[in-house]
Amino acid sequence: MSKKKHSFQCSFCGRDKSEALMLIAGIDGHICEMCVEQAYDIIQEELYDEKKRKKKSSTTFTSKIHKPQEIKEYLDRYIIGQDQAKKVLSVAVYNHYKRLGQKTTKDDVEIEKSNVLFVGKTGTGKTLLAKTIARLLNVPFAIVDATVFTEAGYVGEDVESILSRLLQVCNYDVEAAERGIVYVDELDKIARKSDNPSITRDVSGEGVQQAMLKMLEGTDVSVPPQGGRKHPEQKLVKINTENILFICGGAFDGIEKKIADRINKKVIGFKTEDGLDTTNTDDLLQYVTHQDIKHYGLIPELIGRLPVLTYLSELNLSALKAILTEPKNALLKQYIKLFEIEGIDLTFTEDAIDFIAEKALEYELGARGLRSICEAIMTDAMFELPSQKEVNNFVVDRSYAEEKLSRSKLSKLKVA
Repeated sequence: MSKKKHSFQCSFCGRDKSEALMLIAGIDGHICEMCVEQAYDIIQEELYDEKKRKKKSSTTFTSKIHKPQEIKEYLDRYIIGQDQAKKVLSVAVYNHYKRLGQKTTKDDVEIEKSNVLFVGKTGTGKTLLAKTIARLLNVPFAIVDATVFTEAGYVGEDVESILSRLLQVCNYDVEAAERGIVYVDELDKIARKSDNPSITRDVSGEGVQQAMLKMLEGTDVSVPPQGGRKHPEQKLVKINTENILFICGGAFDGIEKKIADRINKKVIGFKTEDGLDTTNTDDLLQYVTHQDIKHYGLIPELIGRLPVLTYLSELNLSALKAILTEPKNALLKQYIKLFEIEGIDLTFTEDAIDFIAEKALEYELGARGLRSICEAIMTDAMFELPSQKEVNNFVVDRSYAEEKLSRSKLSKLKVA
């Protein structure tokens, strides 16, 4: 009876000794050279690359502390007006820097964060404030939209995906994300439909507000790294939000009526002994309080976690004209740059600038409306002039602007 020869195999891939160049023996198994190479690649990817990524992220977000006046001066270069909102934002960001660098002292006084809420009509610069300050800051900064959030279990995104964007910005460095800043836009869109608590399900209103409470205050949150819905099989990342500053903004359309009811004034003005007071909706917004926000549809618990409340005033004619010409990336400067690339010297007359600002004010579109009007006026010139090599300069005056705008769909806008 012949003795059967034992054949060794790789314990990982199952390859026979005859098929492998090398088979390394262990106590209870063997491993081939190909599995060793794969194991080495996995270690490099999972361990060393992760260390490099964290080191890079920590270096990127090592912050220089900017004083409040320095922050406001930077905002002034890009944003016209809104001094009160700029001051509030500058102080909030500066205090956030100080909180991050706070050291334990004998008195054990711990500085708490002061989340901010902006109230202002569309086109007044809420999102622009957030985007502009994001360029200045050296902490992770993310801008998210509250309109996509729904209560857990319903179609839409979970509230926790707010932090997914912050994770992505800092390359999934949890330590850096835990000292970042988040701007939540369109917060008014998650207001409940009436001031009275609903007895039915409100999947995108009060339920979302309830889900945001602990996140704004500070707690450990399990976050899906790629955003979207959470499910049991998905790997979640734990983030502590205690040191994350939340800045929220919303148009809160119609809140002027609630302010007027509170201070016993009509929105269009009211009679006094001296005659008619010219107080209007623009003036009323400066009197906004947390009580008005509550009546609008935000729950008291959420309002309490947004202690700093400020407003953005509606833009007047002079502000709209300044927006067109004064900021570093002013709208008309962008068009001049576009034509300069083509070798054409573009000029806007004062009358044309006045006309564009007047129309934006008439259509009640805010600063965003300026670009729509400019596009309607400049489209034909941008289409034709690059093909006309003999044209070296082009002047846009009021008559040209009126003619082009009258032919566009914007001219059909009627203000109610």
